[in-house]
Amino acid sequence: MSDEGVAGPLSGVLVADFSRILAGPYATMLLADLGAEVVKVEGPKGDDTRTWVPPARGEVSTYYLGVNRGKRSIALDLREEADAAAAKELARRADVLIENFRPGGLDRYGLGFDAVRAANPGIVYASISGFGSGPGRAVPGYDLMVQAMSGLMSLTGDADGSPYRAGISVFDVMAGNHAVIGILAALRHRDATGRGQHVEINLLSSALTAMVNQSSAYVAGGVVPFRMGNAHPSVFPYEPLPTADHELIVAAANDGQFRKLCEVLGVPEVADDPRFARNQDRTARREELRPILVERLATRGALEWFELLVEAGVPSGPINTVDGGFAMAEQFGLDPVVEVGEGARATPTTRHPIRFSESPLTYRLPPPELDEHGAELRKWLTEPEDDRG
Repeated sequence: MSDEGVAGPLSGVLVADFSRILAGPYATMLLADLGAEVVKVEGPKGDDTRTWVPPARGEVSTYYLGVNRGKRSIALDLREEADAAAAKELARRADVLIENFRPGGLDRYGLGFDAVRAANPGIVYASISGFGSGPGRAVPGYDLMVQAMSGLMSLTGDADGSPYRAGISVFDVMAGNHAVIGILAALRHRDATGRGQHVEINLLSSALTAMVNQSSAYVAGGVVPFRMGNAHPSVFPYEPLPTADHELIVAAANDGQFRKLCEVLGVPEVADDPRFARNQDRTARREELRPILVERLATRGALEWFELLVEAGVPSGPINTVDGGFAMAEQFGLDPVVEVGEGARATPTTRHPIRFSESPLTYRLPPPELDEHGAELRKWLTEPEDDRG
């Protein structure tokens, strides 16, 4: 079933993907980019995100297209005996199984961890849930809920305004990344011991670790953080500041960078002012310092300041729309768009962020149509198992 002539660091690893929507499909797409063979198992109606429009490319949801390249699709109704048998055979042959049903949800079909491990002792079985397999197992896990329940929304928005969600499903993406890390570590363990294991990832734990300094403020310092708009609780300047035309991100995060900022702005004496000499001083007196910086920034436009500050080694950047973000990545030579498939199936997708000096990434298959590979996979699953070495 493998693609001839295509290799990657995970070449030969078979992934049975029983996940849907975002966290799981994002993880399995990353694994496919790394060379794994991914079989996407969908219900008869397909992944929910197939219907999440607008926007769409033709009649296909761009949401679905964004996280499903590199996979083969088979539609299975696990309530039907023949389809359940195909799913079990796929799990028996797989190196990795990933699922994001409610905890225990696959047990009823004979596809829970214990059942799969009994037939396939080397399986790396990854489960993604909202709130773990303990008391929170019955609570559905959607990213918006976790943004609210974790405390992130309490940190996002104007200080005197309402809480806001992030503009993307940030914790689904975090959980997907954590799933990949856990799977790769478990594969390494299997290589050393021959034993598979159950890898569990939940969105709430992913959220709490992803809030890093804000989480540590509470855990280590007993401080409950609060909304500060675009300001940083521990560093200044580290936020958008107005210029002659548009706002510009200025991130002078240490004393040396602040001195360079003052030199570029033409006020080197400000860096020597004892009120602003150290980061803790600048942070405590940000309302005194901000007007001084804003007055100087008002003399030029954002892009002009961006070029001058970057040349001087001061972190800064314009506030782009998404198209501007892609344009800047192109400008920096990052080639952010990769086209997958050919002819009418050619689909632009966002390039995998990791680059290797030795192991190639693979962009073999466009996001599949529902059950596009069903006949091929059913035939393969009823034949003697391939020797994958």
